[in-house]
Amino acid sequence: MSKLKGGCMCGDIRFDCSDEPNVTAVCHCPDCQKLCGTAFSIVVGINSDSLVVDGEPNVFETVGQSGQAVERNFCGKCGSPLYSVVHSMPGTTFLKAGTLDDTSWLDPTIEFFCETAQPWIQKADNRVKFPLMPE
Repeated sequence: MSKLKGGCMCGDIRFDCSDEPNVTAVCHCPDCQKLCGTAFSIVVGINSDSLVVDGEPNVFETVGQSGQAVERNFCGKCGSPLYSVVHSMPGTTFLKAGTLDDTSWLDPTIEFFCETAQPWIQKADNRVKFPLMPE
């Protein structure tokens, strides 16, 4: 099974990538924070032409730091963010790592937009942690 196989929450859109990832990263940009509804997004950069998508995602276009378009692909039925195409980085697509069927191998090696990271991110070791939702 490909480690870059995944899809949306409802199953209407599935994808697969035959290549190895170019990068696994944490993105702290304000757009990723809004898109994912949390402090950051984990993304996996791949060669765009190695991505095969089954289903028709909706696209919401934003403008990136470069001034060029960023196409944010998502499921129109369940709303799951799937991947982004950054026009300033031709040939690269960023999969939203949470949509992968297997996330056990993820180990981000780089962080983007640290200037806009939430200030409490660095304090993670000081928090009380539960294995599951506490009762």
